[in-house]
Amino acid sequence: MNTPDQSPLGKSSAYQSQYAPELLFPIPRQQKREELGLSGTLPFFGVDIWNAYELSWLNMRGKPQVAIATVTAPADSPNIIESKSFKLYLNSFNQTRLAGPEALLALLRDDLSNGFGAPVHVTLTSPEQFGGIKMGELEGTLLDRLDIEIDAYSPAPQLLKANHEDAPVEETLVSHLLKSNCLVTGQPDWGTVQIRYVGPQIDQEGLLKYLIGFREHNEFHEQCVERIFMDVLRQCQPSKLAVYARYTRRGGLDINPWRANFSTGKPGNLRGARQ
Repeated sequence: MNTPDQSPLGKSSAYQSQYAPELLFPIPRQQKREELGLSGTLPFFGVDIWNAYELSWLNMRGKPQVAIATVTAPADSPNIIESKSFKLYLNSFNQTRLAGPEALLALLRDDLSNGFGAPVHVTLTSPEQFGGIKMGELEGTLLDRLDIEIDAYSPAPQLLKANHEDAPVEETLVSHLLKSNCLVTGQPDWGTVQIRYVGPQIDQEGLLKYLIGFREHNEFHEQCVERIFMDVLRQCQPSKLAVYARYTRRGGLDINPWRANFSTGKPGNLRGARQ
């Protein structure tokens, strides 16, 4: 079984410029989910949306081609892909001649589906389509407006409280202050998080303090979002809950995990200002 410390993260790597699918490094999701007490049927569904901005290959005449790839992997896939290995894999196309975008798509779908252990959806945005790419921010009441004092920077679920005496509410809350650190290298990961729920009204000050508590926490993006989901679900007991994080890119990749326990339709993929 692959573990994060065996991955290319934090190590010198030779950049291959010819197609090399073996560079992909899958890591089982279950190991970290066990820390959250998750086994058997998951209490959520969702996707991880990857955007790859540094994708290039050669056409059959040797002329470079570029595109942006969007990869959507299901949350119930057995594995995640370690992000540096994903970058190294994409770079292996740099000097690879392909018959066209469809040939590239076929390789990406097959290789990434094998890596994640489940079918993934892959699309390419060509340079002719770049002008149509829109930007936008996650909608909701901004938690960051609250003037709070912080003295702890590790996740503390006990900060999460909800008012169970009044009628349930439906709210969408957003914070741009999410920061965690890479599980292996300790490098910072910056993100915006949106929490949609129906249930007892969540104390916003406690929620913001909880989210800021990830500031010195070491976990991959997907694992942080699942931790937030489970902590809010257990502490506040909403009947409906969705957590979506948009992380800034590193190595030409951004990763945007979404987890929900009710049908909301898949989240949009609008790029935020910091992405």
